Amino acid sequence: MSHHLVETIDLCFSYPDSPPALNGVSLRITHGESVAVVGGNGAGKSTLLLHLNGLLPPSSGQVRVGDIPVTPKTVARVRESVGMVFQQAEDQLFMPTVREDVAFGPLNMGLPPEEIRRRVDNALRQVDMYEFRQHAPHLLSGGQKQRVAIAGVIAMEPEVIVLDEPTAMLDPKGRAEVISTVTKLCREKGITVVLITHHMSECIGADRVIVMSNGNVIADDSPENVFSQVELMKSEGLTVPATTELMFE
Repeated sequence: MSHHLVETIDLCFSYPDSPPALNGVSLRITHGESVAVVGGNGAGKSTLLLHLNGLLPPSSGQVRVGDIPVTPKTVARVRESVGMVFQQAEDQLFMPTVREDVAFGPLNMGLPPEEIRRRVDNALRQVDMYEFRQHAPHLLSGGQKQRVAIAGVIAMEPEVIVLDEPTAMLDPKGRAEVISTVTKLCREKGITVVLITHHMSECIGADRVIVMSNGNVIADDSPENVFSQVELMKSEGLTVPATTELMFE
């Protein structure tokens, strides 16, 4: 594994009959880093994320995970390293019980039953959902569903977890549950986290905030440094967390 876990090199992508969604994005994300990605609608955030495990093929440029370029041949391997969690947790939950849902990925990896059991129980404990293992997913709260979706990704033991606005559909309690779960995974397990969010307060605990606009990265720095650029943030329609605004005043 190289020092840089995920790298995009001059990444460009266009959807048919649309202006470019990504304009030559070059980024490096290292082991154990927690990265928040923000930007207005149409900035390219989700498009970027979908390239990180090969769900979209670049129009030009390259994505590398570890030392492996992401190609149709390597994509299965890459998806074991880079796990995705989407906005709508219920789209990822379809088994009769929580435990079976979390077991789905490891089962598809062809792991032996005792290893699957170990991983599932371990993943559910890490997201504080072990006591719900026999529950039907559709009976859970939004925050609980999202934590089960995260457990399903953790059970595959990826090095990177990519989350696309995982709290968008949640109430404040659910949002807090999910963000603290993700932060803990990064801090305690050394899992690299890439989080798209439109809640600026969710960026405060990140190591880095990447601001995107029209398919370009326009800022990439610590939360303090990014949020101190109040004018830039305002021009992108992004509200700076109140504490930073006070410091800036």
